[in-house]
Amino acid sequence: MKRNKNILPDPNRIFPMAKIKTVTNIKPTVKNKNIIVGDFSYFADTDFEKHVTHHYDFIGDKLIIGKFCQIASGVNFVMNGANHQMNAVTTFPFYIFEGWQQTAPSLSKLPLKGDTVVGNDVWIGQNATILPGVHIGDGAIIGMNSVVANNVEPYTIVAGNPTKVIRKRFDNQLIKLLLKLKWWDKSIKEINKLIPILTDNDLKKVKKILKEYL
Repeated sequence: MKRNKNILPDPNRIFPMAKIKTVTNIKPTVKNKNIIVGDFSYFADTDFEKHVTHHYDFIGDKLIIGKFCQIASGVNFVMNGANHQMNAVTTFPFYIFEGWQQTAPSLSKLPLKGDTVVGNDVWIGQNATILPGVHIGDGAIIGMNSVVANNVEPYTIVAGNPTKVIRKRFDNQLIKLLLKLKWWDKSIKEINKLIPILTDNDLKKVKKILKEYL
C-alpha cells in the first residue's frame, strides 16, 4: 500500500484510511462529555456512541478509552444504567417510565460499578461486550464474541463468556518494560522511530533494545 509521506497521522481526522469510510477515529466523533477517548483509537464501524448503551446522564458514569485502541465492529459497552435495583422486592425500574409514581432512587441504592476504563493499545475483537465498571489494562486483547465482566490485566489475552485468561502476551520482564515505555504517550515523530521495534516479532531482540532505550 502506497502512502503519502507528506501526510502526518491526525487523531482528529474522522476517517483515518484514505477512501475507506467504514473505519473511524473515535475521538472526533464523540459528543457525550462522559465518553473520553484518546488519540488514534479507532472503531471498525461508524457511530461509536450507538454502541455505548444504557449511558444515562443522571448516573454520571464515564467510559474512558486510552490511545491507539483497536475496536472491532459490533463491540458494545454496556454502562451502569443497565443494572436494575436488586435490593428491593422488584427489579422493575418504574422511575424511568412515564406515569408511574416512583422517583429515581438515590445512586447509593443502585448497583453501580463505577467507570468503565480501557487502557492503551487494547484490541477488542468483533462483537465483544464490555460490562459496567470493567477495567482493561494496557496492551490487552479481548477475543471476539467475549463478554468481559471482570478486570483484565495488562498484556493479557482473554476470551469467552464469561471471559477466561488464555495467556499473557509476553513474559513479565517485557511487560514491565512496555509499561515503562508507554510508547502511546510519545510524539508522532518518536512513535515513527519506534515502529520497527514495536512491530518486530523477535521479542528477545526487542527486550534487549528496550533495556538500552530505557
